[in-house]
Amino acid sequence: MTMSRRALLLGAAAMTAPAIQAQELKRDRMIALPQRLSFASGGQAITVEAFGAAGARRPAVLMLHGADGLSNNRQYVEGARAVAAAGYQVYLVHYLDRTGQRRANFSTLFQNFMPWVETVQDALAFVAGRPEVDPSRIGIVGISLGAALGMTVASGDRRVRALVDYFGPLPQGAIAPDARLPPTLILHGAVDPIVPVANAYAVEGLLKQSGTAYEIQVYPGQGHGFYGAAQADATRRVIAFLERTLGAPRAATGEAPVPAGG
Repeated sequence: MTMSRRALLLGAAAMTAPAIQAQELKRDRMIALPQRLSFASGGQAITVEAFGAAGARRPAVLMLHGADGLSNNRQYVEGARAVAAAGYQVYLVHYLDRTGQRRANFSTLFQNFMPWVETVQDALAFVAGRPEVDPSRIGIVGISLGAALGMTVASGDRRVRALVDYFGPLPQGAIAPDARLPPTLILHGAVDPIVPVANAYAVEGLLKQSGTAYEIQVYPGQGHGFYGAAQADATRRVIAFLERTLGAPRAATGEAPVPAGG
């Protein structure tokens, strides 16, 4: 793998208005309060926070956080809620549980990358087997390091039908030259000091080479994370992209941001 360590670290018309409001409130509470699940990977218990209302099988999204982990950045949770509010089952995977870390560590980054990939693969199998999930419509939203993991897994597993790359480094050496990624949305900041925007164009080149459908948006003035209008625009692009690739209907709720940093 040739990634730098710094780059990796990172019903209804007949219902009364009160009944409709009560139903929406119940749904929103279910999204706001995730269910904590777990699966085994490499002999370790891996926590998953599941967001989404109960009901018929729906498309699912694995959300993979950045190298900063989940201890001090609740924006990953807010991002998961935003995607769930659009009608998806969302699974925020605590993949660092595999290596017993709260955040990725410089000194063990490369040796841990492939175990994390294995854990994401196990998470994909776990989610595909959930009764509330349509296994033919699963996507990955990866942020920074999580995007590199998502690219690696998606390049070798056809169950991943859509991929969102939030300012991730291209994991060269972990993706086969002839690998084919699913339809991909690339989102990157033009002045990212952690994962330079050249990575976004490198991913674009890989997608062009394989003839894969993709979209790319580079935000002027944005660094390793999006803020203000760029963040809101990125969230809209993610939901629209998932709707086109996974086919889930939008369920209107308040606009919560997909994570700003990683």
